[in-house]
Amino acid sequence: MVLIYVQKITPRVLYTFKQVCRRILGLEIDFTSKIESFIAHNGAKFSYGKQPLGKELYFQGTELLFEYGFNELDIQVYPWEDTKCFFMTKHPDAALPFDIFAATFYLLTRYEEYLPHVKDTLGRFTAKQSIAYIHGFLEDPVVDIWAHKFKAILQEKYPTIAFVEKTFSCLPVVNVSQTFTYGQKGILRSIGGGLRDLWKLRFSDVSDRISVLLNLKKDPYNTFDYLITLMQAHRRKCVVFFGLGDYATHEKNINHSNLAHKRILKHVADYMDVGLKVSYDAIADVVTLKREKKRIESTVHRQLRYATCAFNKIKLPEAYRNFIELEIQEDFSMGYDDHTGFRAGTCTPFLFYDLDYEVQTPLLIHSFCCTATAFNSIRNATEVATTMQLLIDKIRRVEGVFIPVYTNGILSDKNPTTYWKSILKSNWKL
Repeated sequence: MVLIYVQKITPRVLYTFKQVCRRILGLEIDFTSKIESFIAHNGAKFSYGKQPLGKELYFQGTELLFEYGFNELDIQVYPWEDTKCFFMTKHPDAALPFDIFAATFYLLTRYEEYLPHVKDTLGRFTAKQSIAYIHGFLEDPVVDIWAHKFKAILQEKYPTIAFVEKTFSCLPVVNVSQTFTYGQKGILRSIGGGLRDLWKLRFSDVSDRISVLLNLKKDPYNTFDYLITLMQAHRRKCVVFFGLGDYATHEKNINHSNLAHKRILKHVADYMDVGLKVSYDAIADVVTLKREKKRIESTVHRQLRYATCAFNKIKLPEAYRNFIELEIQEDFSMGYDDHTGFRAGTCTPFLFYDLDYEVQTPLLIHSFCCTATAFNSIRNATEVATTMQLLIDKIRRVEGVFIPVYTNGILSDKNPTTYWKSILKSNWKL
């Protein structure tokens, strides 16, 4: 156990130190604000604040973890060793040249997303507005990198200190916006889709549509047996998210009460973890979210644990507050659709901290680092695999969790980029 002296133990201090020390490094810690207790402690210890108490291991702190609410901050990013850092400090006795804990808090809480910003057409905070993208460290899990450098300093000072060893892991995610390409769409949608294909001279699509509707061929989007077989072969976990929202501008799935749809959902839930892909309209509407939650629970006959927001639109803090109110335990929305990298700067799951209420919540956030959409500009399987491997190598070095996001559609043989099956299979072998 490591004792930490902090002059004032705030909710922000508790949240950040527990994430860095316990969740990332597996280190047991305790806090004190009494100088006498800190001096009397004979084991591993360090102080955090504006000034050191004496000659102890010392990390200089800035104001962020001792403030309340959020304000515009003038953040300067600097290169440091093999990474980037901010919230620089100047005390000559400080063990690090920046406030690792304030920088971690800033990224994990998505502090910048609470500040005024320009949203895209779907109402999302974009990657290009983030401090990580602007300063070129979006594709680095900097929070974990900083934590491991902090670990090295502790080990040098206290060689016998005990850390719980972590291991690298891979957790693929599959989002299901449309369960079927052609099947179960109803007469009007089927006719309309067929006429559209004819107009665009897509005769193979017309043929496939007719074959599926006549039950002569399996629907191309029905790739769930492939997923189940793959999971059983490699004995790895996977989470599949189904959309159960009402038909609308941003929701094109078949009716949630469709028997074929419900059979697929129940079938997948028998073998894999399933979650709710929260519809666009339900992201900030707790009544609609409650209705969709009830739909999936009544189908799989178990309490909903996992959720992800459509288009990864996270309206902070309302979306997460609604998850917490309805006792959804884990979210998989933390990432960018169109860019690879780490939206919260980490590849380790973390608890959501509500900046408005200044409280750590029980909602566990899983940060994904790439989606198939992020590779839309790449049509070469080798280039996709190479880019993905670079991310994997970075995550492996800090013993984090690699979370790629797929869809049932891109795993279809009908998808022009046919290499996604092999890439997913390679993920499961990690």
